[in-house]
Amino acid sequence: MTLIRIFPYAAIKFVAYEQYRALLMPTRAHETSLKQFMAGSLAGVTSVFFTYPLDLIRVRLAYDVKERTRRPTLSGTIQQIYNEPAALQRMHGRFHVVNFYRGFLPTVAGMIPYAGVSFWTYHLVTQLCRYHPFVSKYTRKKEEDDPVKVISKPPLKTWAELLCGGTAGLVAQTSSYPLEVIRRRMQVGGSLSPDKFVGFIETTKDIYRVKGFKGFYVGLSIGYVKVVPMVAVSFAVYDRMKRLLNID
Repeated sequence: MTLIRIFPYAAIKFVAYEQYRALLMPTRAHETSLKQFMAGSLAGVTSVFFTYPLDLIRVRLAYDVKERTRRPTLSGTIQQIYNEPAALQRMHGRFHVVNFYRGFLPTVAGMIPYAGVSFWTYHLVTQLCRYHPFVSKYTRKKEEDDPVKVISKPPLKTWAELLCGGTAGLVAQTSSYPLEVIRRRMQVGGSLSPDKFVGFIETTKDIYRVKGFKGFYVGLSIGYVKVVPMVAVSFAVYDRMKRLLNID
């Protein structure tokens, strides 16, 4: 289920970023930190909107495996989510499809800083590695070592590309993690409280009541172990593919 979600998520995010970047920054003279952040945030929100139901199903499958003796099925989990009390039942009792967007609000709230900061940080660090008089001596490839010589940006060594991506992942994960915790709690809320819909404010209050401020950072170190290498590799592949496809 993770692979089914991650392929469209990553594809939409990077394609959307290029489109938003071209719209907000048609030339390098238009590039600013704010526009880099905005392009990244919009790309993140776009990718989440189209793939969020897959993420919800993935989380619920993982949670149900831990809580039950019998392994849940994909169809059973989808049916369970659909039959839970509708998030918009006060407005109209038949909007059960909205259940597949349970926790979407904190996800978007978290994705804005996460994607915005990750793309902005990646751009900032890669610029440092490419053009800083001292740093670039160690991070840039020599021309004879670069098989792809079709774009104007100086290429970086592989370890430098991974370092830039990993740094972006580290900073982005730290800035948005509390909202990630709230999102996860809301996503499994249907299993914890199947008779009611638990909203964003109620979930936030419950986390703070039980564990205090530290509750919003539970599992952050494990998150680093997962996110930092994943983002490092994804940005490195993204940068290499842009060079191969002659996308500046």
